[in-house]
Amino acid sequence: MFPVLFRIGEFEITSFGLMMFLSFISGAWVTGKMLTRYGMSRELIWDMLPWIAIGGIVGAKAWYLALHWGDLVANPIGEIFSRGGLVWYGGLAGGVAAYYLQLRARRLPIPVMFDATAPALAVAYAVGRLGCFLVGDDYGVYTERPWGLAFPRGAPPSTAGYLRSIGDTIPAGIPDTAVVTVHPTQLYEIFLAGIMFLILWRLASVALRPGQLFGAFLALYGVERFLIEFVRAKGDRFLLGLSTSQFASLVLLIAAAWIWYRQKSAPAWTPPKRPAVGRTGQRVA
Repeated sequence: MFPVLFRIGEFEITSFGLMMFLSFISGAWVTGKMLTRYGMSRELIWDMLPWIAIGGIVGAKAWYLALHWGDLVANPIGEIFSRGGLVWYGGLAGGVAAYYLQLRARRLPIPVMFDATAPALAVAYAVGRLGCFLVGDDYGVYTERPWGLAFPRGAPPSTAGYLRSIGDTIPAGIPDTAVVTVHPTQLYEIFLAGIMFLILWRLASVALRPGQLFGAFLALYGVERFLIEFVRAKGDRFLLGLSTSQFASLVLLIAAAWIWYRQKSAPAWTPPKRPAVGRTGQRVA
């Protein structure tokens, strides 16, 4: 694993931080391509990207703190300002909220603009999960499969003791201090995110109604995350053996179905003949 790429004095450049940065950049680039397909300026997404990034990071951190309330109470400053502790679902919620507010302020067509992000979100997710793999975070449960990987420098290391502490079943003969092999769920998700991207990119050329492509992303991601959670090393399973992320996935599937049904009678998108409106009263070339 490569948790730290290099240091400049006391300042560290982490692999996770770099991949998070690249996830925003790659997502914005793909969104720009989609905006061009919709007859709009690709510069729109670059103008809004800083706000989306802030919303995503704040949302990811807030979700993590909500899941680790006890740690927050015990050490509020340390938990709030730690460099780790980001949850994808929180990042999705925060980024979507910031994006929506920007679209409203700039008077842009909200369903179409969300459609433009659908393939991009799959790409950004894959890049982000590469960061998780490099830092040794969000791995799976114990496995003896030949493709299983050990994370001796993970966050935390994949020791038998840690996995037992979150309810995983480890053979009794393996001591708690032993580093064991686990499902590399980060790599599974990178592969599945690639499939999601291909499906969404293909669907973008089909005559869908505005907003339905984004609904398709929510559905695909909800299914992917619900299934992958069965082999994730998680300590937050609280009802019927399901994790908080699986319940969030179910909510996402309901939202996807609602969006798809609500937008099925929406008028088809006609590319504008004039530059799209950016900030209030300002045209974007």
